[in-house]
Amino acid sequence: MKTKTKSELIASMAERFPHLLLRDVDFAVNGLLEAMGHAIAQGQRIEIRRFGSFTTHIRDARVGRNPRSGEAVFVPEKRVLHFKPGKELRYRVDTKVRTRLVAKSSGQ
Repeated sequence: MKTKTKSELIASMAERFPHLLLRDVDFAVNGLLEAMGHAIAQGQRIEIRRFGSFTTHIRDARVGRNPRSGEAVFVPEKRVLHFKPGKELRYRVDTKVRTRLVAKSSGQ
């Protein structure tokens, strides 16, 4: 599986919308990501229809274990980012996985 970097995303968006300048696409993508980051940091929920939603969950403080020594270690409470994919995105990913599995099983 290939990872798509932000610069690759910007390049593909600029290619998809040739009437926009690369710097404008770069500005838009960076602005969107910055706005999302600020909203999440403030504890707001972000919902993008057909794509998914981003929320923060609170993990309670707990006592963990050091895997090397087995010693008890206090792990403080923290907020973690949670992404829940939307219905259309789940369907598209599932369809892609099924297509790959069928192609693999038929020897392609």
